[in-house]
Formats: sequence, C-alpha cells, structure tokens
Amino acid sequence: MPPAEKLMLLDTPSLYFRAYYGVPDSITAPDGTPVNAIRGLLDFMARLIRDFRPTRVVAAMDADWRPQWRVDALASYKAHRVTAGGGDQTPDALEVQVPIIEEVLAALGIAQVGVAGYEADDVIGTLAETAKCPVDIVTGDRDLFQLVRDDKPVRVVYTARGVGSASAWDEAAVTEKYGIPGRLYGEFATLRGDPSDGLPGVAGIGEKTAAALVNRFGVVEDLLEAAQRGDDAGFPAGSRAKIAAAADYLAVAPVVVRVACDVPLPSYDDQLPHQPRDPERLVELSDRWALDSALNRLLAAIGVAIKD
Repeated sequence: MPPAEKLMLLDTPSLYFRAYYGVPDSITAPDGTPVNAIRGLLDFMARLIRDFRPTRVVAAMDADWRPQWRVDALASYKAHRVTAGGGDQTPDALEVQVPIIEEVLAALGIAQVGVAGYEADDVIGTLAETAKCPVDIVTGDRDLFQLVRDDKPVRVVYTARGVGSASAWDEAAVTEKYGIPGRLYGEFATLRGDPSDGLPGVAGIGEKTAAALVNRFGVVEDLLEAAQRGDDAGFPAGSRAKIAAAADYLAVAPVVVRVACDVPLPSYDDQLPHQPRDPERLVELSDRWALDSALNRLLAAIGVAIKD
C-alpha cells in the first residue's frame, strides 16, 4: 500500500541560517565560494525526510523578510536587523548561497513557495491551513507554535537545539511548556514580548502572567477590552493597569505577530519527486559547487520516504 500522505513545510530561511552558522565556513566550492549553508541545508533536509517520512514537501521562502504592512502597524518590527542601506543583516557569505539553494531545489523538483509581501511564516500558515493531510512544520521559530493543532493534525518540528535533536510539538507539548493552548501562542508572545522580532511586550508582564491572561481572556482584543472597562476581576494583581497602559501597542501588535493564513499562493507541486526534475542541471550544479555527497544523501532519503 502507498504511504499515508504527510506534508512537510520547511521554514527554509530558518534552516539555511542555522546551516550557515553551524557548518564550518571552510567548506567551499572549487572556486572558493562558500557552500556551507547549501550543504548544511541539504543534509538537514535528508535527516528530516528520513526521520519524519513526508510524502510531500514545500520549501517556504521569504519573498519579503520585513513586510511593509507589518512595519506600518509596528515600526519596531525587526528594526534592529535593518542595515544602514535599508536591507537585512544577512552575511555576504550566506547571501551569495541563497540563489544557489534555489537553483538546487528547483533542479531536484522540491517545491519552493514565496509570495511578494509576505514572509515564509505566512506561506507556511496558509499551506497548513489549506492542507488536506497531516502537516509537520520544520522551524526554529517559536511563533509558528500558534499553528499547532491536533485535529488535522499540524505539528511543529522544532529545531532550536539542532536538526539532529528536532522534536515534534503537538498541542500537549506547547501546553506543557508554556501553559497555554498552542493556537494562542501569538497572543502570549504579544504580551511577553520578543526582542528578536522587535516586539516590546507589555512592561511588567512576564511569561507566567502572560499565560494567565491568555487563558483567562483569550485573544488580545478581548483582554484589552476587559482592561479598559476598569474591572480588576480576572486579572492577576496589578496587571489590569499594565495592560491598559499598553493599549496603543496592543491595538496593533496582533497584526504583526499573528501568522497570515490567507496568502494568495501560486501553483506548485509538493509531491516528493521520484527522480530529479532536471537531472542534467543537478549534475552541473553538483560539480560546480561540490555538492555530490550531500545531494546523494538527500536523494537516498527521498527514495526511502517514497518507498515506505
């Protein structure tokens, strides 16, 4: 019998950044171009496909790493990552590898989806929302915990401790760690703040209080409305005034933090390829960038997943 359908959604920027910083930069192509992120990403994919056995894979891409609609809502969003020239802080030695990654994935026949004006997270959210089969989201970004749900199911394969130690998080795992339902992780992060994304959070509100407020009131809009009514009922001591004082931030932050799940997607084929889409081009890329071993490991993993 054919294997049960399962879709794996790759937070590709998260993975190639991890590969770049985790694989020695002494790994280069014959012409001296760094290829550590490329080879690392291919090995990560081989490990993930071998361990989790998807039948479908999409590499979600950042068409816009800092969408203007999020910046318009909250100017501090990722502002600390902006260079003097207005770009992001991707190292030059990584930036040169990203187009090669895209070429290699295209030659392999791995679907890549990026949409102008949206981040990879938003592509992932939309793909997870519309999927007709179980979904594993591979990321080191906790924001995507808001997509976890058991009824489909949608899990997050969390790579913060490394792809070799990746673990699949369901609703129970999110609740055990943070004390909240996974679908409310975005509300929790809005209250607690996240310096890595330029989210200040609510002054004086830590993780425990944020969790208590989310469990009591649910979404930020309902919490803010309750705080503005002036009734302390249901609020941990002193927290109502803190929420009311942060009303301007809380009025806009949910737009920034919540993953968009209605992105207009292009057409794509997410089926794992039985053979490379463009074998000749793949050989050329492998020879030029010294990717033979990594590609062979990935192709072997795909072969195992397809046959299972």
